[in-house]
Amino acid sequence: MQKVRKAVMPVAGLGTRVLPVGKSVPKNLLNVVDRPILSYVVAEAREAGIEHICFITGRGQEMIEHYFDRQPEIEDALRAKGKTDLLEELLGEVGQPGEMSFIRQQGPLGLGHAVWCAREVIGDEPFAVVLPDMLMAAAPGALSQAIAAYDKVGGNIIAVEAVPDDETHRYGVVSLEAREGRLNKMTGMVEKPKPGTAPSNLIVSGRYILQPEIFHLLETQERGAGGEIQLTDAMARLLAVQDFHALEYEGVTYDCGDKIGLLKANVAFALARPDLAADARAAIEKLLAG
Repeated sequence: MQKVRKAVMPVAGLGTRVLPVGKSVPKNLLNVVDRPILSYVVAEAREAGIEHICFITGRGQEMIEHYFDRQPEIEDALRAKGKTDLLEELLGEVGQPGEMSFIRQQGPLGLGHAVWCAREVIGDEPFAVVLPDMLMAAAPGALSQAIAAYDKVGGNIIAVEAVPDDETHRYGVVSLEAREGRLNKMTGMVEKPKPGTAPSNLIVSGRYILQPEIFHLLETQERGAGGEIQLTDAMARLLAVQDFHALEYEGVTYDCGDKIGLLKANVAFALARPDLAADARAAIEKLLAG
């Protein structure tokens, strides 16, 4: 079984759900406490043993590449002021030689098309897909959990989580052969089922381990929902010939592509920080008290 070494991070979305700030700042560079969303997600990938991250970018998103580059002026200023801890923290974010690549999607043609753009970088090996606006608070990280599941059963893995039954119509939902424990073989998936028709309450959460055969299917995939090439449609075709397992990962997902989701992430991550928790809680309580 081949090791999962590479990850695709589609970051080319227009950020319409976080306008107006999404007009000038890539949504994945919006802050959660004191660092951008992408900082947490890249850390999650590194923790999982990912050796190469392929970012799928769009027009006006050069800031993402700059964020993971060296900043000599800032580094020199911190060094001169003796702020070595902060300097080491910043240097830890920098992409190492050969660790990152950036591919321009050139148009919002869907998640499936974004993944297909990475085909030459990924080659003929299994890979992860990480949706960066889905920030997952988990220990170990959600991607580490998905890769551990892959190492156990192989094939394709989709991280899922349970939601109330009356919310399933908003998401992609998986159907299972049986539901025993957290890792179960899938029989299908449906995108945004009509209320009351969902095959389960387990929704796709934004972390995938996929086999390279998905690229051949994406190459001929017809446009689906929203007139875009949907990754879900290609995965449904691949499921007919390869095993898929759903992993009900242990953790909490924050949809940071949504204004309230981003707000929730900021509150949750601040409260989880030992250096900030007490002050953050006091500030929240003061606001709630009016």
